[in-house]
Amino acid sequence: MAEHSPVVVGGLPKAIIREAGMFELLAAELRIAELEKALAEAHEAACTDPLTGALNRRGFEQVCQRELALARRSGCRFALALLDIDDFKRLNDRYGHQAGDVALVHLVDLLRQSMRPSDVLCRFGGEEFVLMLPATTLDEASKAVARVLREFSAQALPGTDCVMTFSAGVVVHGFAESLDQAIGRADQANYAAKRSGKNRIVTG
Repeated sequence: MAEHSPVVVGGLPKAIIREAGMFELLAAELRIAELEKALAEAHEAACTDPLTGALNRRGFEQVCQRELALARRSGCRFALALLDIDDFKRLNDRYGHQAGDVALVHLVDLLRQSMRPSDVLCRFGGEEFVLMLPATTLDEASKAVARVLREFSAQALPGTDCVMTFSAGVVVHGFAESLDQAIGRADQANYAAKRSGKNRIVTG
């Protein structure tokens, strides 16, 4: 019986052409995966504070809009806490900005240790942070922030003899108000805490 010769197309066997096509397809899929990974990393970088790893305002607003829609559908409200490190400028003036960075990172670490997976943390600006706690009452949110405040003020910052505190305003988002309005009320409560002597939590 005569042996069959491989079918040749354009000078190349069909099997080789099929394999080449498969390699090209695989290479294209790998390039797409690399691009998707790069896009995901770029999005994360655009939404994250590089010092603390907390969300920045852009990332926080994206997450909160989803939570806001969920709260309105489910009827389950969320709490917001605005935290502001007390006398932060004095810390920077005395020890330098590196000490200020240590204080920011230290506070975020403590907050993360106390946070649930559903909670969301944002570096709102400078030494200000906003913590969103879904399905949380005003009392529950205040107690959670108070635990962090006790721990934050219990010992000096690493590398210094400086004991820091923060003030906080805590509110529960109202269904009829926007996210900015709720944050504004938390900011007013935080300002009241500052005026009352700092190192305390005021609800609004």
